Amino acid sequence: MGMHFSGEVAVVTGAANGIGRATALAFAAQRLKVVVADVDTAGGETTAQMVRDTGGEAIFIRCDVTSENEVSSLMETTVMNFGRLDYAFNNAGIDIEKTKLAEGSMAEYQAIMDVNVRGVWLCMKHQIRIMLKQGGGAIVNTGSTSSLHGAPRMSIYAASKHAVIGLTKSAAIEYGRKNIRINAVCPAVIDTEMYRRACAEDARTEKVVLSAHPVGRIGRAEEVAGAVMYLCSDAAAFTTGIAMPVDGGFSAI
Repeated sequence: MGMHFSGEVAVVTGAANGIGRATALAFAAQRLKVVVADVDTAGGETTAQMVRDTGGEAIFIRCDVTSENEVSSLMETTVMNFGRLDYAFNNAGIDIEKTKLAEGSMAEYQAIMDVNVRGVWLCMKHQIRIMLKQGGGAIVNTGSTSSLHGAPRMSIYAASKHAVIGLTKSAAIEYGRKNIRINAVCPAVIDTEMYRRACAEDARTEKVVLSAHPVGRIGRAEEVAGAVMYLCSDAAAFTTGIAMPVDGGFSAI
């Protein structure tokens, strides 16, 4: 079975750049209508325009995933504009942690948990309600290799990404008989603006990161998008509740 899509409409959060943007473009390449969502209005509008420049159909909706009102409005506006919601990629997330656990702050903890956990929960909550009414759909959440392992100096982030997998697996069981599939992708280090900033701040970062990936390089956003496409496609019709590493062998070490 090839990578065929029965649905027509996809929502991508955190789509202003990086993995989210690559996935929005990948959905568009499959001739799906795309709703681009992010708090970064300029970046989100650019992503939507990039989709339109390729002949696709896209709209941008500003959405703070920590706000239930904004998340609810995002999903309702999607249905109002395009009639349905078939696929969702809950990708919005933050990583602002740089200290050991005992040195962390309540502000860091709250911000990370609010976006990475509450944001995914809220998005799934409102996506599932729509998908139940229309008879099915597919959701992919962004985890991390930190969903599967410990992460020194990123303990709160790792906890948040472990929580994403808990939400993913639990919801997959709850809604499996309702034709709603829910999975997660778990990227290792990907060539994004966040990674480039880290390299600029510390010259040792690139060498250390490359040595951690058995394939000898970091990943590309398009490679994560490819995994999301598979999990949403009909080729993955019997796949739900998994946390798929997209990590160049990182998890095999």
